[in-house]
Amino acid sequence: MNPKLAKDTKVLIVDDQVLAKGYMKYSLEELGFNDITYVDKAQHALTKIRHEQFHLIICSYNLKKDQDGYYLYDQLKHNGELQPSCAFIFISADTTSDLVHSIVELQPDDFLAKPFTVNDLDKRLTKVLTRKQALKRVYGFMGRGQLTKALAEVELFLTKPKNSEFFPLALKTKGELLLACGHYEQAKEFYLAIINVQPFTWAQLGLVNAFIHLNEDEEAEKLVLRLAFKKDSQLAAYDLLSALQIKQKDFDAALECVVVATEISPRNIRRHKTALDLSRITHDYETQFEAAKKIVRFAKDSIHDKPENYLNVARAGIDFAMTSDESETYKLLKQANEYVKQFKSAFPKAELHDQIKVIDARLLYLQDEKENAKALLDQIENDNWDADNMDALLDKAKAFHELGFYEKSSAVLDLIEKRCKKDEQQGSLFLHYVQQEREERSTIKQTPKELNNSAVDYYKKGELDEALHVFRQAFVVMPKNVSIALNLLQAIAMNSNADKSESANAKLVDSCIRVIENGALNDEQLERYHKVREMIQETV
Repeated sequence: MNPKLAKDTKVLIVDDQVLAKGYMKYSLEELGFNDITYVDKAQHALTKIRHEQFHLIICSYNLKKDQDGYYLYDQLKHNGELQPSCAFIFISADTTSDLVHSIVELQPDDFLAKPFTVNDLDKRLTKVLTRKQALKRVYGFMGRGQLTKALAEVELFLTKPKNSEFFPLALKTKGELLLACGHYEQAKEFYLAIINVQPFTWAQLGLVNAFIHLNEDEEAEKLVLRLAFKKDSQLAAYDLLSALQIKQKDFDAALECVVVATEISPRNIRRHKTALDLSRITHDYETQFEAAKKIVRFAKDSIHDKPENYLNVARAGIDFAMTSDESETYKLLKQANEYVKQFKSAFPKAELHDQIKVIDARLLYLQDEKENAKALLDQIENDNWDADNMDALLDKAKAFHELGFYEKSSAVLDLIEKRCKKDEQQGSLFLHYVQQEREERSTIKQTPKELNNSAVDYYKKGELDEALHVFRQAFVVMPKNVSIALNLLQAIAMNSNADKSESANAKLVDSCIRVIENGALNDEQLERYHKVREMIQETV
């Protein structure tokens, strides 16, 4: 270790184990570090970082006293509170695949597995700190948000042969700055030139990003699909692929990619939120429910741990129950109630009484207590909508619609859409979902259960045109429901007025068959399905 480099480095250690603290302090002092601060909680680390400038942070991944190291680093990066010139190193005795994927995704400057020797620490710190020192001016401009100056500085850095040891990192930084400055065509040419010399993973991922921004979607898809099969680029590739599919409005495919990515690295809360938004758009109520539960689970003891997380699980459970068979409904309602209890226990001082009333009203509706549900909604303050968050407003709109207050429901959806357009942080997916809800609820007044029951009644009476129309509506709001898909397919097969070979009907038949064959059928449904398929094949 260079003595001057060690002496000039201000260090923060974040660890809640006394023995680890002692060993780390001894090791650093052996290497010549003397400006060392020690804290045992993530919250204390945040306070220190916000008031002092550190050059090196060594953080335990597994902090037990409050939020852990993962969420500390995630928060620092997300809020822009960690200067690019500051080195961040994780230490952990745990090296499971989940943890490694999570750390690789966060991209700290290094990860050191316990136990390690003073010599191991010396090698790692020398490498990281020397790198930071070499690109100090570039990082300084980046930290101040002066990206154009940072780009000019890194280009100057690359002209000096004495810096050749750090050219790989400088080149990677240049590509990131080109993208951040919006120079997409230049970034594309830069990454192509790099790949022609050596196919670095970071350059290929950067090229995909440039392709997407330049609307060269076909090239982006070809490259990103190859990267999705490589371990070192898998997560980043899935994120880029889902971004591409969202851009193309292929929300089902995007959801599949996001779900796969959440399984590889389950601690990324923002990805679970994307899964939640996409599952709403695609009417995948089961995935929506699971995503909401995972947000609660992984957000615990982090900056993401909020009362709304628990209420969103209850809301997602109700949405799922609205579309489920009666045998499943009771179980889902029980789980929804359980998360409301967890919310009250975790946040006893949170005053969200109106939000709880809306959830309770929807629960009562599902238990066929419509009048009690209406009475509960009547207690809600109608002049306090501006104080509600988006999820609370959305739940109100659903409750009003389910209980027949269509004008109120429409007014709330109007308010949500206006707020979405003003609030850029809300994201395009949520806005798309709200606009979709408005369109669907303006034409489909009945709830999912009412739609199915109504369509079955029409079918039994022999009113096949009406049955087909209502089953179509039911399939719009329940496109993953096997029973609805089978009923709709049977209605198409039995309706002599429906041209099975006509483009729209043929597409609908294909959609029904896909849902049915990917789902689970009981014996009665399986027998009925085979008969319906024969009828369809005979008429086409």
